[in-house]
Amino acid sequence: MSKYLITAAETEARCIHEPWGDLRWMTSESIAGTEITVGRVRIKPGRSNPRHSHPNSEEVLYLLAGRLEHWVADEQMTLNAGDTLVVPAGVAHYARNLCAEDADMIVAYPTGTRQFRPEGETATGKRRDAGGISCG
Repeated sequence: MSKYLITAAETEARCIHEPWGDLRWMTSESIAGTEITVGRVRIKPGRSNPRHSHPNSEEVLYLLAGRLEHWVADEQMTLNAGDTLVVPAGVAHYARNLCAEDADMIVAYPTGTRQFRPEGETATGKRRDAGGISCG
């Protein structure tokens, strides 16, 4: 096993399946000791990933295939294959696949320890209700 190579089989073994699509993490601090996180995300036709933010890092998304309706904060935009999106750290965002095929993208974060916070969750991991009170 090479310390420089992460095989497709290793990446596939870490695949995370969600109702809306899947995530394949290629490298991060926990996978390979790197100071960058890189993954491949697929969103199923007509589906959306959850609105979320990354408190400790910006995200760069490169759309390999498909067409996405993406919201960054309150701004809506359409991404086509070949487009790149940059999301600032801490800004809520999500995407919806507009095509009949999977939307396929590469995502990268300039940290080996990417944080993920679903919308409405506080820094302590507690959820907030519509009134802004922590619900535990």
